[in-house]
Amino acid sequence: MSALTTQTHPPLGGPKADRPRAHGEEKPHTPLRPMWFCRADGQQWPCPEARLRLRREFEDNIPGLTIYLAGLYYEATRDLYRLNPYDGPGPSELFVRFVSWGPFRKDAAERPNGASRA
Repeated sequence: MSALTTQTHPPLGGPKADRPRAHGEEKPHTPLRPMWFCRADGQQWPCPEARLRLRREFEDNIPGLTIYLAGLYYEATRDLYRLNPYDGPGPSELFVRFVSWGPFRKDAAERPNGASRA
């Protein structure tokens, strides 16, 4: 007759994950709202790494990136104004931070071929 034992076997490893998990990886470069700082590095969002990742994600959809950035600009303006309506960043500062860095912006001095300055 065998004796009952209270020892259990260690659990098996189980199946492999079908998608990456947050633990063990770096924190994502996403905004911590309503302050709009990067969760990973604490810089103002979008931080340089977030900008690179957004450009890579939207490289085939420049109009989509434009619309996305304009929406974020609107939401950040609303959130930051609610947090501090007197000393918060102004609209032009937020425009530079959220929209003007996009790849679709051109310098005002650039002219199409054949166009002359008047």
